Amino acid sequence: MSGVLVLCGSPIGNLSDMSQRLMETLRTADVVFAEDTRRSRILLDAAGASVPMRSYFAGNEQARRAELIQRLERGETVALVTDAGMPAISDPGLSAVRVAVEVGAQVTAIPGPSAATMAVALSGLPSDRFVFEGFLPRKGSDRRHRLQALAAEERTMVLFVAPSRLQADLEALAQALGVDRAAVVLRELTKMHEEIWRGSLGDGATEWAKRQAKGEFTLVIEGAQPAAPSLEEAIGIARNLIESGTSISDAARRTAEGTGVPRRLIYEQLLPKETIDEPDG
Repeated sequence: MSGVLVLCGSPIGNLSDMSQRLMETLRTADVVFAEDTRRSRILLDAAGASVPMRSYFAGNEQARRAELIQRLERGETVALVTDAGMPAISDPGLSAVRVAVEVGAQVTAIPGPSAATMAVALSGLPSDRFVFEGFLPRKGSDRRHRLQALAAEERTMVLFVAPSRLQADLEALAQALGVDRAAVVLRELTKMHEEIWRGSLGDGATEWAKRQAKGEFTLVIEGAQPAAPSLEEAIGIARNLIESGTSISDAARRTAEGTGVPRRLIYEQLLPKETIDEPDG
């Protein structure tokens, strides 16, 4: 009988955010796989859990594979915790989920605090659509290509930033996305020294060049403005309206309102070649 892998969303800073369900899961699991057993010991002690712990981090996931398979195939409940937040989201855990699926074990999760969603909610930037980017690549072509992609991203963007990289990342983002792009720097969320700084990427790079970055940082950035459709694209939209029964004049007007392309330019391209005057209206 296969066991259960439980991804445990843990507090991102304040232990008071630990749910009753998380505490019960940690107490009753057969074993806890932890990104850092020393840090997770604090979590287990707060939950009143005394179960065995095994390390499970980016450098030993493959080495733990056989043990994880054996435990799941024996029917054990394996709780997986990372230093903060949800396993597998910019943290170890993806490989564990794949192992559990491979052996037919049940996979479930205990929801918990999230720095990404909390940051978006607090940012004041559009939250109906956003993209989580994790950490920027540190250097080379991967970093350059990621920045180029972010420059055109229209959704609100959420990034994690190491304190040692905050100034460099803000400067690189300001250069790639524009110094005037709105940004919110959130530090030490849920902790005693929680701080929310609001401004532009350019101002942020200047501000944090003067300060020593300490703690955990999340960065929320305004998305790019949608590119204006070309005249050719606008004409295509208008022709589709005409094919559905809309008059030339109404199609030009509606397309102009939706695209920002001047109505007269659209109208002139829709007219038969021998027509030169635009009717009133």
